Amino acid sequence: MIRYVQATMKLEINGETRSVPVSATVRELLENLGIKLDRVAVEVNRRIVKRQDWSQTAVKEFDKIEIVQLVGGG
Repeated sequence: MIRYVQATMKLEINGETRSVPVSATVRELLENLGIKLDRVAVEVNRRIVKRQDWSQTAVKEFDKIEIVQLVGGG
């Protein structure tokens, strides 16, 4: 029997250390976490990443990521 093990990396996400599937970019990380991309702001190592840069911004093990989901209300 062959067992496949998904590669993971450790990141600090919103102050909590988590093992997540290896992601090359911010966009891939959000997709791997199942986060909808339309109402989110992302910071990597204290630097805000513009939405248009998500696909080009690398994510590396031990990075500190802040993900803020925007919620509408009235």
